[in-house]
Amino acid sequence: MKNFVEELKWRGMIQDIMPGTEEKLMEGPTGAYVGIDPTADSLHIGHMVSVMILKHFQNCGHKPFALVGGATGMIGDPSMKSQERNLLDEQTLAHNVACIKAQLSKFLDFESDAPNRAELVNNYDWMKNYTFLDFTRDIGKHITVNYMMAKDSVKKRLSSESREGMSFTEFTYQLLQGYDFLYLYEHKGCTLQMGGADQWGNITTGSELIRRILGKEAFALTCPLITKADGGKFGKTEKGNIWLDPERTSPYQFYQFWLNVSDEDAAKYIKIFTMLGKEEIEEAVRQHSEAPHLRILQKLLAKEITVMVHGQEEFEKAVAASGMLFGNATSEALKSLDEKTFLQVFDGVPTFEVAADKFPMNIIDLLSVETQVFPSKGECRKMLQGGGVSINKDKVSDVSANIGSESFIDGKYILAQRGKKNYYLIIVK
Repeated sequence: MKNFVEELKWRGMIQDIMPGTEEKLMEGPTGAYVGIDPTADSLHIGHMVSVMILKHFQNCGHKPFALVGGATGMIGDPSMKSQERNLLDEQTLAHNVACIKAQLSKFLDFESDAPNRAELVNNYDWMKNYTFLDFTRDIGKHITVNYMMAKDSVKKRLSSESREGMSFTEFTYQLLQGYDFLYLYEHKGCTLQMGGADQWGNITTGSELIRRILGKEAFALTCPLITKADGGKFGKTEKGNIWLDPERTSPYQFYQFWLNVSDEDAAKYIKIFTMLGKEEIEEAVRQHSEAPHLRILQKLLAKEITVMVHGQEEFEKAVAASGMLFGNATSEALKSLDEKTFLQVFDGVPTFEVAADKFPMNIIDLLSVETQVFPSKGECRKMLQGGGVSINKDKVSDVSANIGSESFIDGKYILAQRGKKNYYLIIVK
């Protein structure tokens, strides 16, 4: 048995922990679960801390359970929320649950014959036939309103300036989550519930239910909510969340997110979001401090996490795409990019549209008449002769060269480059 709590401590992944948790885990393999809200059909990187905790839990010899809240997802957790969320129907929830399991399987072993293989459970399975009268009689009588009102998630909503307040539906959320813990304790041997720091109140309601109904002891552990060194919200960009689904956030964008974090954040994130060992991380931090401009930590972090989520092949494509703007990429490498990645790499560069029937066309006319890559024909000619112009990453020095359909990428794009760093995208209409 590896010491799970010790592993999380050096990685900075523990916020609160119930007394006796570490000792309980060192007695032998046990079960623990993390709840995941299935309100979308993809996880985003905000979920990844608790998913990594489950991965470490399995790695230390214990049995992880990922609980998708098919029932609680119909209600919505009031924690960290200023207003009630939209409720989802069964069909949408079923789709979301299937997608989430596929993503979790990249982190957890669900398929092997190991006794500690991961299990996905859905609280809708044990809540769908539980009547309101039975639930209030069996569960509700064990937790007082005073106890529930004392929770931070409830107090914050009730004391907020919002006129809407909190519905009874949301108020019951902690009882439902508490019952999940009780159910998994009795039926799956889960003695520990884990989650983000904002879940402490809900988790301890579950351990309290177990104590009052079964007279048994259950445990709780939470991880810190991840922040950025500059105070910005982790995992958010101008375009929204960084998702694990490649259709929502491409592997290239995903890789770029991690590659562009600050030095301070990279040193923190590499402990949390990778499985690299302590010595390897300390050595990478040391190397980075000696040559920060090489961004050793960011490159290692981006590699480890992109390979884990998207695989080696997509990681290599993301690296190749990243080299398009700053490296000595070839035209073959450029043309190997799929259209979506190609457009993401060159997102934000000046764009011009030229009618297809004007091709083939002299390069000087293309770059200084039909588009404004150059302000004049003379300047264009001078830079061509000096070897400072490239079309689709191939240098062009012949002032009489014609550009035709053979130069179209995906049948509709031409990438013009003036000097080393100035790119222009010509769209053939």
